[in-house]
Amino acid sequence: MMEMMLKAKIHMAKVTEKEINYEGSIGIDEELLEVTGIKVNEMVIVSDVNNGNRLVTYVIPEPRGSKKISLNGAAARLVEKGDRIIIMAFSAYQIDEYKGPKIVILNDDNSIKEMK
Repeated sequence: MMEMMLKAKIHMAKVTEKEINYEGSIGIDEELLEVTGIKVNEMVIVSDVNNGNRLVTYVIPEPRGSKKISLNGAAARLVEKGDRIIIMAFSAYQIDEYKGPKIVILNDDNSIKEMK
């Protein structure tokens, strides 16, 4: 039996940009994608800590080391620049295969504060 489990989480990322006139997605610094194992075009759930909004979108890369977190298209209407968000990716696992999620907690400047 397969179960949907949390694969990775980027906790307390700060929204650095938003662009409504874009086809949609969340842009994440490639460095953060690499350390969490989140892939380009992967589906993620995004929770806005400031206003409680939650949305589903897909990932596009932002330049490595840029510290950019951008929300685009309709998703940009649900966040404000400077909001803190939680980005969660899930995957299907066999019960005995799951080892727990990769969790990255960010500082105010979107640098890595802690990895779990």
